[in-house]
Amino acid sequence: MDRGFLKAITRTLRQVAVGALLVASATAPAAAASIETIAREAILIDVGTGTVLFEKNADERMPTSSMSKLMTAYMVFERLKQGRMSLDDTLPVSQEAWKQQGSKMFVELGNTIKVEDLIRGMIIQSGNDACVVLAEAISGTEPAFAAAATKRAKELGMSNSNFMNASGWPVPDHYSTARDLSTLSIRLMQDFPEYFHYYSEKEFTYHGIKQGNRNPLLYRNMGVDGLKTGHTDIAGYGLIATGERSGRRLVLVVNGLPNMQARADESARLLEWGWREFDNYTLFKGGETVDQLPVWLGQAEQVPLQAEKAVKLTMTHEQRAKMKVSVVANAPVAAPIAKGARLATLTVEAPDFPTQEIPLLAAADVQKLGFFGRIAAAAGHMLFGPSTPAVVPAAPAAPAAK
Repeated sequence: MDRGFLKAITRTLRQVAVGALLVASATAPAAAASIETIAREAILIDVGTGTVLFEKNADERMPTSSMSKLMTAYMVFERLKQGRMSLDDTLPVSQEAWKQQGSKMFVELGNTIKVEDLIRGMIIQSGNDACVVLAEAISGTEPAFAAAATKRAKELGMSNSNFMNASGWPVPDHYSTARDLSTLSIRLMQDFPEYFHYYSEKEFTYHGIKQGNRNPLLYRNMGVDGLKTGHTDIAGYGLIATGERSGRRLVLVVNGLPNMQARADESARLLEWGWREFDNYTLFKGGETVDQLPVWLGQAEQVPLQAEKAVKLTMTHEQRAKMKVSVVANAPVAAPIAKGARLATLTVEAPDFPTQEIPLLAAADVQKLGFFGRIAAAAGHMLFGPSTPAVVPAAPAAPAAK
């Protein structure tokens, strides 16, 4: 736990009133953007907290070129995890797969190829032909696979995506958004960590042809270990990049860049900015006691407060230095109190930072005093005043940012 946060909290425990729930999420940027990009669409997210660090046209529909292959990979990995497909299975190469244009693994018509080789051909070599072989194995035809991929994407929360093929080959009505692709990227890493290593492999040789991974950031020694490039004339140059540094994993999606060099340099610049300007701060661990509230007519005089989950925020260093933390409650709380009942709100405010309001729950049951106990407590209150200080309600907290 960050002791600076705890110190800030203990100074303001008795000063505020009831608020509402909001946890840092991908819907609320951590700060006013202080960087620009030449990318047509972009989004940068801290995976640990889901906080958007920067975005530009993140919800605009865009052709996604080979970045679409992440959706095909998701569908393949899902079947591997379910046991419906094996890395050692061999799949036949159809006429449709063999005749694919663009980037290729160079499969041979009529051959059978191991699923693991096809995965590497799809990810490392960006093979459109490998995608079709995998798609046909899953759904029978590529159009049927595209429909299934679109349906699955909606279930993952990709509300603004539509797939017409397995590779990202440019056709009308094949599109996604930077935000949707970031959602897919995070789910891919979280749901299938056992297959993530394919994205950091720098080369793969099939049928005597060695091809290098097209992700330029894999070669820059900056902690990047995925994910996928894309390029068509209409889409421009794009990249989904992810990497981890000092325990913080970022995901970046950029598209619409003018050339390969710009894709490499701009992506590196945005990631470095995200790692340099922000950090993650833990206020409390899940289940850790935040404070105690006084109880009226209870078998215990106080009830401990806890956050249900770890409270972790992504902020700039300047925001962290100027942050204000307070506990919002109406007290004393009348017994009986059930464990898990929401009793207060932890509120975090900082300059250019959306107010965060995290619910605080009762960490224990507190039973009501019996009849004679209540009589004694009431008499004591009349004679000596309250035994514990009451929280004085103040003005309601500002509405939570959405």
